[in-house]
Amino acid sequence: QVQLVESGGGLVQPGGSQRLSCAASVSIFRFNTMGWYRQAPGRQRELVATIISVGTANYADSVKGRFTISRDNAKNTVYLQMNSLKPEDTAVYYCNVKDFPEYGGDDYWGQGTQVTVSS
Repeated sequence: QVQLVESGGGLVQPGGSQRLSCAASVSIFRFNTMGWYRQAPGRQRELVATIISVGTANYADSVKGRFTISRDNAKNTVYLQMNSLKPEDTAVYYCNVKDFPEYGGDDYWGQGTQVTVSS
């Protein structure tokens, strides 16, 4: 069973930075894709950033140039570095991973961590 534990959320001022972490209970080499999604009140969950096994990253237009996704294979962890934060970045951020087909091809989610950007 895959467990994902997120950390790093909280309150930050506009223009500030924050780093989210998502630690997996298994080796992340089994994951084809790792990523972050977010959901603001009254809105649908949306993609923020993903990173595939070979390291290629993909970002939502709204966060390009401000957010960076990375992975540490030794720590089985994926990170989201968020810079130049805006109030519209306020949301619950969820970690998501997808298995390679040979591991079952399943989809797993973290419990979510609240990020609030406010002065």
